[in-house]
Amino acid sequence: MSSQSSTQKDFSPLRREDLRLITGAGRFVHDVQIAGMQHVAFVRSAVAHGRVTALELPDLLGVQWLTACELGEHVMPPINAMLPLAKSQVFPLLGSEKISYVGQPLALAVASTRDEARRAVELAVVKIDEQSATLDHSVDASAMTKVAYASATAKEEETADSVRVDTRINNPRVLAMSLEPRCAVAYWRVSGDSDSDSESGSDCLTFYLPTQTPSRARSDVAACLKMPEDRVQVIAPDVGGAFGAKASVSPEDLLIALAAQHLRASLSWQASRSEEFTSGMHGRGSVLQGSLQLDAQGSLLALDADLQFTLGAWLPFSGVMPLRNAARILPGPYVVRSLAVHGQAKLSHAAPINIYRGAGRPEAALLLETLMDKAAATLRIDPVELRRKNLISPSQMPYITPTGELLDSGDYARALDLACQQFNYEKERAQQAQRRLLGEHVGIGVALYIEPCGQGWEAARVTLRPNGKITVASGSPAQGQGHETSFAQIAFDALAPHLKCEPQDIEVIYGNTDLCPEGVGSLASRSMAIGGSAIVQACQELIASKQALPEGRLVEPLVAEAKYTARESWSYGCVIARMAIDADTGEPTIERIVWADDAGVIISPKLAKGQLMGGLAQGLGQAMMEQIRYDSTGQLLTGSLMDYAVPRACDMPAQVEIVSMQTASPHNLLGAKGVGEAGCIGVPAALMNAARDALQLPPEADLDFPLHAEQLWRAMNKF
Repeated sequence: MSSQSSTQKDFSPLRREDLRLITGAGRFVHDVQIAGMQHVAFVRSAVAHGRVTALELPDLLGVQWLTACELGEHVMPPINAMLPLAKSQVFPLLGSEKISYVGQPLALAVASTRDEARRAVELAVVKIDEQSATLDHSVDASAMTKVAYASATAKEEETADSVRVDTRINNPRVLAMSLEPRCAVAYWRVSGDSDSDSESGSDCLTFYLPTQTPSRARSDVAACLKMPEDRVQVIAPDVGGAFGAKASVSPEDLLIALAAQHLRASLSWQASRSEEFTSGMHGRGSVLQGSLQLDAQGSLLALDADLQFTLGAWLPFSGVMPLRNAARILPGPYVVRSLAVHGQAKLSHAAPINIYRGAGRPEAALLLETLMDKAAATLRIDPVELRRKNLISPSQMPYITPTGELLDSGDYARALDLACQQFNYEKERAQQAQRRLLGEHVGIGVALYIEPCGQGWEAARVTLRPNGKITVASGSPAQGQGHETSFAQIAFDALAPHLKCEPQDIEVIYGNTDLCPEGVGSLASRSMAIGGSAIVQACQELIASKQALPEGRLVEPLVAEAKYTARESWSYGCVIARMAIDADTGEPTIERIVWADDAGVIISPKLAKGQLMGGLAQGLGQAMMEQIRYDSTGQLLTGSLMDYAVPRACDMPAQVEIVSMQTASPHNLLGAKGVGEAGCIGVPAALMNAARDALQLPPEADLDFPLHAEQLWRAMNKF
């Protein structure tokens, strides 16, 4: 998986970050301590929908209460309206009257310790006139946003010998199970002007927040506080996982900043794991329906898809992106004569849905790859051969899809062939037949996927000092991906041919809006392709500036800053999974996964493999066990790790084999593509097809996620 040139050095056998992280020397928001800091806990709604009739806050020594009366009426920031909205979002930070979901914050308790604040909110009395709740995918709810693509209707492709297969898959909500729950520390620095009030003067806020988007978070906080952005600093130190759920500010984040401004004090808030379940940002939550028509030889004629997504009670910044991505990615890596995609997303009385690792990409792959397996069974064609027959060829690249997307580069058939070769597909099929003769339920599932990897801009600043030390500052932060290591590698490769420098001379900083250039953030697998290219461009400009100096001498720091804009690059790959299902209990065992992935030019093979394995674990969790559930009144039924299952080490397959392809993207300076989300895209679809194959389901039968033992046992005994 190496992409090193002759000038590159593998100077980091371990990530630069590893020593401090594995020895407990990391610094997370939970570790931030400020003298005199007070602690916050939230009074929250215990019902999903209704109106507050009374809020009784006890008079406790050392506890200060804050409500909308003290903080004022504030609403969530505008969203990224990549799809048209039926109405503008005006959602209050505090539910002073109308209640929209269980866990909605109603008031803040401020105390000298966290335990005191939490005990105080337990004594608060909230009286609510409860009303019926609109559930996810309610037929009575109107769509907040819609999307549609159409090149022709499926009816136009019907012929006498064509076949049609249909599917309907429930893809439930899941939780982005970060090791570090949401938290914030507001360090309020009071100006020397005693006449200034809390909304004027020159007071400043340093806001510690585990965010994927420090620059946007600063803008949102500053706008909420009605302060200039240059008086708000956002710092994202070490972050214990994010996966999209920390890409947007939450009501709690902004309320902590508002409370600090109101009190002119420093405050800390740490969510409990239960608060993450009730009021944190969930992912997925869709019902996927589709039909696929093929001719008698197996050529794809028409794809018709209907995508129903849920949004929850309010929209985070990228709340509409999962629906948009799922719709625009279809028909994936395949050539189809006609396409009709319709989708909508609705509000409900539940926690918000945010982008979650993959954000619509997994839904597109799951729908399409399930249909492909159903079609193969109907036509009695091997599922690999059916896919090979319909793939976009390398000669067609760059390829414009029916939805208008530009696929930059790739060889999809080679990914399929490499996966089959590594899996030893024909031998595995023969062994499967032998095991079935012995009464075993064993299945092989194949899935291909494509992955758009972010577009737009990122910025970088490179500083060369007279002593030869180099600082790389990026607007793209990190939440565990190893950016300190990979960004240093990129800078070294760009600078070493022109400067006398060693790897240890390069310092990398990110996640600090005062020290780093503005950036979009770390999401959509954009960091290497766009953020890394910005570093390359800044290094090139630095070299040009140094060469222009008299005799190349440097007497003061030389700074170069670049803002790099790129079109989307598209990763892709093929996953093959083998699953056995116990005949008596329905318990599934994932025995083997083989995976061919093309992430373009890879900067750090070890980091890339880590990203693939992490995505695999989360994709496996979604497919096999994870499920957020509400009852008919909007009450959360899966509110703790006693009720919500996440993968453990023993749940991982015994065999995971990854084959790396590296087809350079022409859309950025590094030729890089994304790698972080691939496991959540391809793995669930492959596991779905492996389960279907193990049960030998007829094409008209459907399975839902998660593929737990009870569902599989019932299907086994029904068909």
